Amino acid sequence: MRILVVEDETHLAEALVQLLKKHNYTADSVYNGEDGYDYAMSGIYDVIVMDLMLPKMDGITAVRNMRENGNDTPVIMLTAKGEISDKVKGLDSGADDYLAKPFNTDELLARIRALGRRRGEVISESGMTFGDIRLDAASLNLSCGMKEISLTLKESELLEYFIKNRGSVLSKDLIIEKLWGFESEAEANHVEVYVSFLRKKLKYVGSKASIVTVRGVGYVLKSE
Repeated sequence: MRILVVEDETHLAEALVQLLKKHNYTADSVYNGEDGYDYAMSGIYDVIVMDLMLPKMDGITAVRNMRENGNDTPVIMLTAKGEISDKVKGLDSGADDYLAKPFNTDELLARIRALGRRRGEVISESGMTFGDIRLDAASLNLSCGMKEISLTLKESELLEYFIKNRGSVLSKDLIIEKLWGFESEAEANHVEVYVSFLRKKLKYVGSKASIVTVRGVGYVLKSE
């Protein structure tokens, strides 16, 4: 899962990014509303954590503009104020949830997981499932029946992306944007390498799931 943190308090933003990475999320941070809006509109994020009070463009305006332009990425609005009117404004602008500062980090992580489930991800208490495989992104563990193997973070992110988009052909460009970010210098061979790694690990656990190459288009995850 890729998360965008939009927070003008740089120390808090970086602390949140480190917290999310510690829990095996991919996270980016920006420090004003205009950049937050631009990054959000890239479409590569699964959840956005956005402060209400931001320079250049406040959080409410950024979320409202996102929704008006067809972006439905779930947003958790952060606010230093506890007043009902601020919470209402945030939710009315299109935010999906709010959290008042100071907040408990465990609660933030729980709300992120809840928004992921609300979006329709195939998640059980033990992880994401597809066919005969189970991916536990928290522990970077792939299993099939009684057999299991550890994944790297990028392998886990790639498999998670395939599972979320089951049946859809994903181009190398889309995968690069999702896993490395739209400003990344990663190239097509990076994707090819990680697809190869994943194929070997799916074979190791004896899964019937496979990553199929659609020549000239990309890859699709299928299960026999």
